[in-house]
Amino acid sequence: MSRMPASKNPLSQNFTMKSLLKFAFPSILMMVFMGLYTVVDTIFVARFVDTNALSALNIVCPVINLIVGLGTMLATGGSAIVARKMGAGEQERASRDFTLIIGTGALLGVCIAVLGTAFIDRILWGLGASHLLFPYCREYLFILLLFTPASILQVLFQNLIITAGCPGMGMLLGVSAGITNILLDYLFMAHLEMGIQGAALGTGIGYLIPAVIGLLFFSSGKSSLRFRKPVTDISVLVKSCTNGFSEMVSQAATAVTTFLFNRIMMGLLGENGVAAITIIIYTQFLLSALYIGFSMGTAPVISYNYGKQDTQQLKNVFHICMRFILFSSASVFAAAFLFGSPLVGIFSEKGTTVYEIARNGFLIFPFSFLFCGLNIFTSAAFTAFSNGTLSAILSFLRTFGLITVLLLTLPKLIGVTGVWLAVPVAEGLTMIVSLVFLFRNRRKYHYA
Repeated sequence: MSRMPASKNPLSQNFTMKSLLKFAFPSILMMVFMGLYTVVDTIFVARFVDTNALSALNIVCPVINLIVGLGTMLATGGSAIVARKMGAGEQERASRDFTLIIGTGALLGVCIAVLGTAFIDRILWGLGASHLLFPYCREYLFILLLFTPASILQVLFQNLIITAGCPGMGMLLGVSAGITNILLDYLFMAHLEMGIQGAALGTGIGYLIPAVIGLLFFSSGKSSLRFRKPVTDISVLVKSCTNGFSEMVSQAATAVTTFLFNRIMMGLLGENGVAAITIIIYTQFLLSALYIGFSMGTAPVISYNYGKQDTQQLKNVFHICMRFILFSSASVFAAAFLFGSPLVGIFSEKGTTVYEIARNGFLIFPFSFLFCGLNIFTSAAFTAFSNGTLSAILSFLRTFGLITVLLLTLPKLIGVTGVWLAVPVAEGLTMIVSLVFLFRNRRKYHYA
């Protein structure tokens, strides 16, 4: 059994606020950049195609959510297992488990691509595509499904490279994918006039870059994790899925709630309403990327010190994380509230119906950012402690349970305003549950 001295592992250092942010910064930058290029993608679609194409992106979004959810479930759950074994000094077994997780993700991607393309028409009608939007949806989703294996590998590598103690490489993967996507989107849509097919092709090729770089990096032997002959241990996959199930819950719930958002807005305001909610949802992803990146960057540190049973350092890291979340929550809320109109104006010209609908939403929706940071971090922290149950409960509440109830009731009472209120109210109620979980488990995991 191979053992790596703790002093050589970046996860073992005595973190301060500055050093922890430095360690997590590549993950934060990567997620913010991913959010940025996702938003740029939608801007190009809105500007170089039309707002019907923008609506189509949101119609197919549930399929993308499910694909990302499966990859993230394996990645975050597997990362906790691998990091804990690294912390316990079981380096060789950690690499074997890592290889098993990567291989499973690639195989899963192939299965989804085959089944998705075979049943694509049924999927799109089931998602509520109108006759006007169906051609846009089909062109976009068919191409994107072909790149599903690369999409899942991208998610796996971006998470597990951080676990290997190389967050800078993780940032490189995210940034390279983003730059490639933006450049190809502009080329395919603005110059070659390929329409929404160009958007899908640019995104798919963007997935390939981090997938290929990740394969080369872990094959080179330059990291603490590397490809080794895997042990066919089903329990590793089961634990990875149960540990990371909250992330799958989050993405699956997002898929369902996006479907509900689309159906409700289509009924209230038609295709323009769907385009407006698309702007809100993609902007939300951009602004919440800070919390996601920070949680992703710090989770391996929490898992490592938990596995090492270094209570003092675990408390230190956890307290730093909580201070950062509180500060960033207030900052993101202020930015979203103050700059809502300019953000909406990038997608749709001022004075248009889509602009007015989305702008009204930005007077209410930003209040969700006061609460979602704590919820995202708390869920990630319990995943890092291998408590997938509590993590899943939080993810379920904030992304599905509460939002679904609110979406099915508030719009009937107060119309479109109820749509905008659903997410802030759901996040606020979930924050109360997060605080209760943190208080009750403080002695069990020794973070306070």
